[in-house]
Amino acid sequence: MKFKLLIVDDEKNIRTGLAAALELDGHEVVTAGTGDEGLKRFQKGDIDLVITDLRMPGLAGEDLLKHISAETPGIPVIILTGHGTVENAVAAMRNGAYDFLTKPVNLDRLSLLVRRALKARELEIRHRRMEEDIAVSRQLKTVIGTSAPMRRVYDTISRVAPSRASVLISGESGTGKELVADALHELSPRKEKPCIKVHCAALAANLLESELFGHEKGAFTGAQTLKRGRFELANEGTLFLDEIGEIDQNIQVKLLRVLQEKKFERVGGTATIEIDVRIVAATNRDLKAEIEKGTFREDLYFRLNVVNIVVPPLRERKDDIPLLIASFLKEFASENNKPVENIDEKARAALYAYDWPGNVRELRNCIESAVVMAKGTVITPDDLPPTIHSSTEDGWIRIPLGTSLEDSEKIIIRDTLSFCNGNKSRTAALLAIGRKTLHRKLDKRDEEQADMTCSALLTAKQT
Repeated sequence: MKFKLLIVDDEKNIRTGLAAALELDGHEVVTAGTGDEGLKRFQKGDIDLVITDLRMPGLAGEDLLKHISAETPGIPVIILTGHGTVENAVAAMRNGAYDFLTKPVNLDRLSLLVRRALKARELEIRHRRMEEDIAVSRQLKTVIGTSAPMRRVYDTISRVAPSRASVLISGESGTGKELVADALHELSPRKEKPCIKVHCAALAANLLESELFGHEKGAFTGAQTLKRGRFELANEGTLFLDEIGEIDQNIQVKLLRVLQEKKFERVGGTATIEIDVRIVAATNRDLKAEIEKGTFREDLYFRLNVVNIVVPPLRERKDDIPLLIASFLKEFASENNKPVENIDEKARAALYAYDWPGNVRELRNCIESAVVMAKGTVITPDDLPPTIHSSTEDGWIRIPLGTSLEDSEKIIIRDTLSFCNGNKSRTAALLAIGRKTLHRKLDKRDEEQADMTCSALLTAKQT
């Protein structure tokens, strides 16, 4: 993690000299010649640490410290002072300064202080992000993930949930589209009202029409009583239409009218019923292709697709696998009354390498199976389904287009380690790096995974 430092000193030689020394340590440094100039630069944002002289014309160092502490608590501030003002520097520390140094500045001492302060800053940032992840997970309940693709999904959910707009959720089977629909309802003003769900592919056309709109007594053979449809039941709440791409043209016409006019008639009835329902639909089909084929109405598509949320497949969000594993492991260990607590390195590497065509649903089933099959407290490769093993033997590494260099490196290391069955010496040799370099990168990865796993476990405990 690269940090940006701000040096504030009215003596040009001092601030340029300190900047040069700290840049050699790998930091990005900006400078200011007065306290007022330094405050303006700090208020632009992106500053992680401030080094300021105590005595300056205009806004003094202690006043700059007060502004920084009030506006952005937690930013470390190192005070520079002459020998005659040490007492003032100590007082500044009482007011929130990280530490102080006397002039002339010992550069080695300054470098050490900066490293310590930035390490504390990094831990604070990571802790805050973990708390944010827990808060998001608590809000979204069973929607799990902190990867960039899932953060985009969360952002869209949080922005669209309070509105009345129809939402179309797209994504492959098993990605968790229904969970997104649940989150939209739970974060909406309609959360106290019903969230009614209809699986459109599970019913024949005549049954689906009755299910959605209800029917009058005697409307057809077997209609012995009046039945209220799902639209009526969802009034003032949310209606979730799963697999919307499966409904036939006749139902599409009636559904379009409800979306346009907010009214309908029951099957066999003449009374018009007005409703206030928020529609959320989901599909694993390409509805634009269905429009081209003439099987889906374009006008209905635009009515449903006011906001589109695309739920990414698991192969494009593998950074979420530790969180998902932790959640499923806890769930199924408790459900099956088994003391399974962890997954060994080889099994974990195999889970990362697999492409998960069945997405989160397949991973969930895999962990449930592994928990049932596990003989001890740790899941091993032998406890995993055979398809997971075979995926690690083709010698290919797949990196989605648009993956950052940092994330690409993580994928390469993870999948190479899997290919080498957890053998770190062989992994290092294949990657043409030293064992110490590999261990350092693995330690960093494990630390990040531990943070995410801790977040998942805390969420599971608190929900």
